[in-house]
Amino acid sequence: MGRLVYSMITSLDGFVNDPDGIGWVEPGEQAHRFINGRSRAIGTLLMGRRMYDVMKAWQTMATEPSDPEVYHEYGELWRAADKVVFSTTREEPETPRTRVERSFDAAAVRALVDASSKDVSIDGPTLAAQALQAGIVDEVSMYVQPIVVGAGQRFLPARLRLDLGLEEERRFDDGMVFLRYDVRR
Repeated sequence: MGRLVYSMITSLDGFVNDPDGIGWVEPGEQAHRFINGRSRAIGTLLMGRRMYDVMKAWQTMATEPSDPEVYHEYGELWRAADKVVFSTTREEPETPRTRVERSFDAAAVRALVDASSKDVSIDGPTLAAQALQAGIVDEVSMYVQPIVVGAGQRFLPARLRLDLGLEEERRFDDGMVFLRYDVRR
């Protein structure tokens, strides 16, 4: 039985992007290796349309011999995972191993997770907010980047209350900090 994991890089002030995008999201090699290691446990990626539009670049990215090894590894992991894109506007996926769902159904997502032999990630704060509010997320993990951006899209939605237990923390040489929490029910 898998676990539903919400995990993203966030600024110190709790934003996953700023008004100009995500140009500041650049984990160092040590942090990227750790992210790759955590990604090995993921069998299915659930994404909103905007997150998919950003991440689909990994389908062809990091395929040149001159690309860093950590990028090669992450690209292989991304391509090997099943992907579900939740979108009311996207008709067809642009990558293999991908399907489009028109709406988020918390019961169906929970059933998918429970039937999975690997963990399932939910990526993108808008989609994750729906899962968090439905009470189906098992783990919340943050990669906190040492930057304050002042505005953007929040990692966690407003007016959400969660009881969390800190299970793991790790610091990286680039200043990023990883925090993993189990959601207590």
